[in-house]
Amino acid sequence: MNKFLFFFFLILSNSFVSGQANLLNARVPQDVGELNEKQVEANDEEPLSYGFIDDRDVLWSKTIWEIIDLDERVNFPLYYPEDPANLGEERKSLFDVIMTGIKDGEIKEIYTDDGGYFKEKMTYQEVLDATRGEFFLEAYTDLYNDGERDPEVLKEYIVYPELSSKDILEYRVKGTWYFDKRQGEMKYRLLGIAPCARDVAVYDPQSTLDAEEKDETYPLFWLWYPDARAVLNKAKVFNTRNSSQPITFDHILNSRRFNAIIYKEENVYEDREITNYIQKDALQQLLESERIKNVIRDFEQDMWNN
Repeated sequence: MNKFLFFFFLILSNSFVSGQANLLNARVPQDVGELNEKQVEANDEEPLSYGFIDDRDVLWSKTIWEIIDLDERVNFPLYYPEDPANLGEERKSLFDVIMTGIKDGEIKEIYTDDGGYFKEKMTYQEVLDATRGEFFLEAYTDLYNDGERDPEVLKEYIVYPELSSKDILEYRVKGTWYFDKRQGEMKYRLLGIAPCARDVAVYDPQSTLDAEEKDETYPLFWLWYPDARAVLNKAKVFNTRNSSQPITFDHILNSRRFNAIIYKEENVYEDREITNYIQKDALQQLLESERIKNVIRDFEQDMWNN
């Protein structure tokens, strides 16, 4: 039995290399994380292919939009670390991974529409504009009115806030639940994801936003998820159950290892949100979200019980 366990853990350790690779063999701290040739080859994996789904095999489907609240403990792996420099760049938050992928040109399908319908594409500069602001202090106006035109003097009175990982409060995801009659099971396909933050205008020292507007979150942009899978599959997520066996962002999202609340479903009323027909009643909105979940769950169960 001991030999069996030894070989089992040996195979497991070789099949998945963590961010702390070579930790137990390191002679100096700089050796930690250094991969040998076999480990590099083991890590060089493409995301698991979805496979082709014939439209004729889709017996039933429902598209939903959900909110992943990053204040919930189960969703912390998507939020932390706030600053990757604290971990020597070994691990990054989902937002940092996305922004790096966009900057490097590996993520190209970026869209600006709020509903996640993927109609209007965004450029890298437009993404930067969505995450940055430029605000003038009151002293800037006073100096300018007094005739000061020196840019070096005036720039000291300009604020350039930039949204970072710690400013992302939630993610919105769009996906479709469908029943595959060929395989006889309900499946989920993630279609889009959007990081959400408060309006960058809240960082304006002279902001006129009221309290409700300051607390409201907005999607910075929408990503067509299949295009981002390759990047998300390279980045490791901290595994709270076993730190020696990390998983990837692609894995954690596709396997739905997060908690989310439905805020909209496709419907005849132009895909209206729950808050549009149940207003100022958080409990009833939550119950409506659960009702939609039950509709999806009950369809699969009724397939075998009728």
